[in-house]
Amino acid sequence: MPQARILLVEDEPSLARGLLFNLEAEGYVVTHADSGEKALEAFNRDPFSLLVLDLSLPGIDGLEVCRQIREKSPRLPILILTARSQERDRVKGLAAGADDYLTKPFSLDEFLLRIKGMLRRSGWYKEELPPSDFYAFGGNEVNLREQTATTPRGEVSLTELEIKMLRIFFDREGEILSRAELLKLVWGMAPDTETRTLDNFIVRLRRYFEPDPANPVHFLTVRGRGYRFVAQP
Repeated sequence: MPQARILLVEDEPSLARGLLFNLEAEGYVVTHADSGEKALEAFNRDPFSLLVLDLSLPGIDGLEVCRQIREKSPRLPILILTARSQERDRVKGLAAGADDYLTKPFSLDEFLLRIKGMLRRSGWYKEELPPSDFYAFGGNEVNLREQTATTPRGEVSLTELEIKMLRIFFDREGEILSRAELLKLVWGMAPDTETRTLDNFIVRLRRYFEPDPANPVHFLTVRGRGYRFVAQP
């Protein structure tokens, strides 16, 4: 079973160090962010199994981070961990999309049990959801099983590699995927391979699905980092 990846968003250094130590001791892979901006950057860069989120953060506050992440990832378990203990704060956190709310100070044992329970329930939920063979975005409808698409320009037949790339983009909508990662996932190439194959595929997908291929709104280039798929610009 792959290790669960946790994004820990906490700006208090001593508490962050303690949580990081104990989460890693439980076998989790943990990424720490100490501001709202860094949290969103990490979320857009890497896949996570669960988010632990403080509300009082420098820069973008925790509620806004929660809203933005929940909008992009409807099923990601989110645990708010905060000193704000009033009922109205709890209501705001849950309304922003959090699944659970734990106030400081807290019991470490309770914290770890809540993490374990949220991950377990998340696993049950995902198992009940078969992967969809259909995906719609921007006036396009893709049949992943039949390897066809209906676009404003007409019907398109897709190759197996095009379907493979589309599945990755659809499954990780909103994330920045590096060239190295895409080369490995789609073609099994080494990360340092010099090739224009990926760029040519992106051009082809834009030609199929973009309203204006020269000015893409779905298959975006993130300069110096890779590509990102956006279903609803």
